[in-house]
Amino acid sequence: MRHVLSLFDLSAEEIRRVLKIGTDLKQHFVEGLRPTSLEQRVLGLLFEKPSMRTRVSFETLIRHAGGSSLFLGSDVGWGTREPIQDFVPIMTSYLDCLVIRAKRHEDVVAAAQYSRCPIINGLTDYSHPCQALADILTVQELLGSLDNAKITYIGDANNVAFSLALVCNRLEVPLTITAPSEYQFDSDTLSLLNSVATGPKTEQTVDPLSGVEGSNIIYTDVWTSMGQEAEAKRRIQDLAEYQVNAELLARAGVGARFLHCLPARRGEEVTADVIDGPASAVIQQAENRLHAQKGLVVWLLNEANQK
Repeated sequence: MRHVLSLFDLSAEEIRRVLKIGTDLKQHFVEGLRPTSLEQRVLGLLFEKPSMRTRVSFETLIRHAGGSSLFLGSDVGWGTREPIQDFVPIMTSYLDCLVIRAKRHEDVVAAAQYSRCPIINGLTDYSHPCQALADILTVQELLGSLDNAKITYIGDANNVAFSLALVCNRLEVPLTITAPSEYQFDSDTLSLLNSVATGPKTEQTVDPLSGVEGSNIIYTDVWTSMGQEAEAKRRIQDLAEYQVNAELLARAGVGARFLHCLPARRGEEVTADVIDGPASAVIQQAENRLHAQKGLVVWLLNEANQK
C-alpha cells in the first residue's frame, strides 16, 4: 500500500504525474466542470493541529470529486483512549484515505504501519509534502515551466523548507536556503535531501543579498511556527536581517515573484508592500493547495492504490 508521508515517498515521475492530474483538474474547475473521479470515496481528516487551508482544501476537493469527508478531532481519542494498534486499523477500515495533521512525524509513521488505507501527511514537524506540491505547481504556472526556475527560500529551514528542498531536488530546480547558520539544515539533513537530486542540489548561505541574486522565486515562512512561541523574541532578533522587503526583492531577478505558505506576519518575515504588492502570488499559491492535493488524492486512490 502506498502512503505519502513525505516526498521521499514519490519519485520525480510520480510527482510530475500528480502535478499533471492536478493541472488538468484545475482547468476543468475553471471551465465549471467537476469530474467525479472519487465518487463514493470517504476521506478522513485526523487533525491534532489547527488548520484552515489544509482542512478546507481537502474537504472541498473530495466533494468536487464526488466523495465525502469526515473531520476527526481530539474527540476520537487518537493516542489517548486506545492504543494505536487498535485505533488505526479500525478507523482506517472505514475510510478510503486518511489525512493526518500531527504534532510528531513519528506518530504518522506509526499510524501508517497499522493502516488499512493510504495515509497522506497533512503536516508534521518534519515534513509538509502537500504544501510543497502546491508550491511547485505555482512556480510552474508563474514561469510557464520549471526549466528556468531558480528559487531562494529565506528564513528558518523548517518543515516547509524541507519539503520544498525535496521537490526541487526531485525535479532538478535550483534552490538556495538563506538563513543564519544556526537556522540552516545541518550537514546530515542537507546530505539526505541532496541524496535524491539528479541535477542541481540545494545550497545554503548566510548572506541574504547574494542568496537572492538571479532568483525568480523568493519564498519565506513565519519565523516562529506553532509550538515555538517561547522562542519568538530570540527568533525575531536572529532573523531580522532576513526580512523580505522591497530592497531584498529588488536584488533578485527582474520580475521575481514572492511566495509564502501562510499565515504570514506582516512586519516580521515580510513587509506588507511585498506580500500585498504586484510581485506576490500567495493567493494563487494557497488556492493551488486545492488543485495539487486533488491531483495527489486522485493519483493515490485511482492509480497508485487501485482497488
